[in-house]
Amino acid sequence: METDGRLRIREWAEEDRPREKMLLKGAVALSDAELLAILISSGNREETVVQLSQRILNSAANNLNALGKLSVKDLMAFKGIGEAKAVTIAAAMELGRRKRDTMPPGRDTIRSSRDVYELFYPVLCDLPYEELWVALTNRAGKVIEKVKVGQGGTGAILVDIRLIMKSAVHALSAGMALCHNHPSGNATPSREDDNLTFRLAEAAGLFDILLLDHIILCDNTYYSYADEDRLHKSTHK
Repeated sequence: METDGRLRIREWAEEDRPREKMLLKGAVALSDAELLAILISSGNREETVVQLSQRILNSAANNLNALGKLSVKDLMAFKGIGEAKAVTIAAAMELGRRKRDTMPPGRDTIRSSRDVYELFYPVLCDLPYEELWVALTNRAGKVIEKVKVGQGGTGAILVDIRLIMKSAVHALSAGMALCHNHPSGNATPSREDDNLTFRLAEAAGLFDILLLDHIILCDNTYYSYADEDRLHKSTHK
């Protein structure tokens, strides 16, 4: 029987197989492609599972955040990736997001715009549509609660300020930080973003609640109204 000369994974040295390598050396010793290969389990007639994993990663520019944005349908476009494998990859990426969002008790304190960005990055970084969240804090800046207060399409969110204030008053919060994502990758605020910020700052002030910041989040950058001194209409530049 003729072969194409390629070694199948079962023919590799035991220490080079992804599963065995992980058992021998730990997960940290594996490349992203090897970790993905463990999830996929098998390749196709033309590629080993590691080669298939490398090709999938290459399609996402070798960026795990970009990989996390691929849908089950996107993944199934690769030869050798059926529904079950695609769902397995999507589930693993979602677990990764949830792990990043699980912080040890007492760690979530807002002192700067970076704190807000890091608090919501795991929630918003991979979404292909916009979501708006608010972090409610006590007087020491400790986060009491995170609440999703709006969801929209790729370019806009419909927001009811009364719902945001209801959450803040119910939690007896002293401060709040707003955050939403721009799937386009452009963190520049829109006129609607400005209007929301100014109106919410005014409404919060009526209840003696301080709007700490409004962050517009993208993959590797963010815009902070507080850093730009633009939390109130009177300071609009």
